[in-house]
Amino acid sequence: MWAFCMILVLAFCQLHGGQGGTIPSIGVNWGAMASHPLNPPIVVNMLKDNGIKKVKLFDADSWTVSAFSGTDIEVMVGIPNDQLKKLSKNKDAAEKWVKKNVTKHVHDGRVNIRYVSVGNEPFLKSYNGSFVWTTFPAMQNIQRALDKAGLGDQIKVTTALNADVYESGSDKPSDGHFRKDIYSVMKQIVQFIDEQKSIFLVNIYPFLSLYQNENFPHDYAFFDGQSRTVTDKNAQYTNVFDANLDTLVWSLRKAGHPNVTITIGEIGWPTDGNKHANLNNAKRFYRGFLKKMANKKGSPLHPGPIDAYLFSFFDENRKSVAPGNFERHWGIFRFDGKPKFAIDFSGKEEEKMPIGAKGVRYQEQKWCVLKKNFNTKKLEGPLSYACAGGDCTSLGLGCSCQNLGVVGNASYAFNQYFQINDQSVEACDFDGSATIVTEDPSRGSCFFPIQIISNGNMLRVMHEVGGLFIGIVLIFTTFV
Repeated sequence: MWAFCMILVLAFCQLHGGQGGTIPSIGVNWGAMASHPLNPPIVVNMLKDNGIKKVKLFDADSWTVSAFSGTDIEVMVGIPNDQLKKLSKNKDAAEKWVKKNVTKHVHDGRVNIRYVSVGNEPFLKSYNGSFVWTTFPAMQNIQRALDKAGLGDQIKVTTALNADVYESGSDKPSDGHFRKDIYSVMKQIVQFIDEQKSIFLVNIYPFLSLYQNENFPHDYAFFDGQSRTVTDKNAQYTNVFDANLDTLVWSLRKAGHPNVTITIGEIGWPTDGNKHANLNNAKRFYRGFLKKMANKKGSPLHPGPIDAYLFSFFDENRKSVAPGNFERHWGIFRFDGKPKFAIDFSGKEEEKMPIGAKGVRYQEQKWCVLKKNFNTKKLEGPLSYACAGGDCTSLGLGCSCQNLGVVGNASYAFNQYFQINDQSVEACDFDGSATIVTEDPSRGSCFFPIQIISNGNMLRVMHEVGGLFIGIVLIFTTFV
């Protein structure tokens, strides 16, 4: 009987995929810029099911952080850029932030918080220096507050930096150095991180090298050795990730802190929104990267193991598309927690699907599409309106829905708006051009989604106002 049960278990695992032996140094980013985010308990169970032991958040939302209570998952919480000014100038504000967002969860909730990331890519050139002089003082004040709370040895402060904080005029790693316009503050941050025994958190995206330069060698963005080799001072590079990482290594050496611990804050590959962003490329990228991580192979100048957070766990349909339409499609999983492609978190290159979300509830099986025989010449206004309030990033050239035609484009845009607005009848009008149907209009690679039922936005508000929302509802229902 025991043998028979084991056979059934093995057969079930082979049928349904799953993960085992996940690389300990691998974590994931969990962003919340979605119209209908998955409820935190569902996501935490996904992390457990897939054996992922590290997660990086972009804020410290109470409901999200508390969902890790009693787990052994290592958590990095974040402080958004719009809070840096206040925290940089006010030590009391920093202490209050730590008490509310860290101490409460560590002491009362048994959450394994290990890092606080103060700011997110605050030195991006597109910010025009807005956060250059507030990031480091905010880091100092948060670390002081952690020390005062008795958590300084357990929890360390860092800041998530984009790889554009360093550069090389020749594109060779050995010419790498921190940008001149931020050199003084970078020197302070690196010294602070070194003294505190924290981590230098850097986001490296080989995809962007390909996206931003049409002449960039395609295979150099991947890890399977199909690219040409670049030589620099006896170091040989077969992929842009290694070259980028060693540019940072050289920059740290020149800044006088060669032994700082480097952690990759974000790395991944999008699956839509650009001709290079597709399932095949994402699968190829992750297969090579995870194999590299499993083999504990760093770069020529950083040859040992390195921690990395994959970006991202889910698609986020509220992310800004200013950098590109691909921004909403970084997820290994779809918005509803369904896996997109086979990925082996153990790095053994096995063809298996990760374990998706359980307990997800969907809205009704209905879609909003263009009415038959509607005059397409009248679609410009409704289509623009739908895309402004919905998500049309899959409709571009080289994207998953590129071949729908005018009628299909309108139906896709209308449905996105309709779903984001909870399938409201009023959200499927568009000057009388749209209608609700119960037959799935998806075709080929183009997926017409049905939105999930999410408590995320409402409960975030309730946590922020500390129950005030419930009181208002009770008062309202009393008088009604």
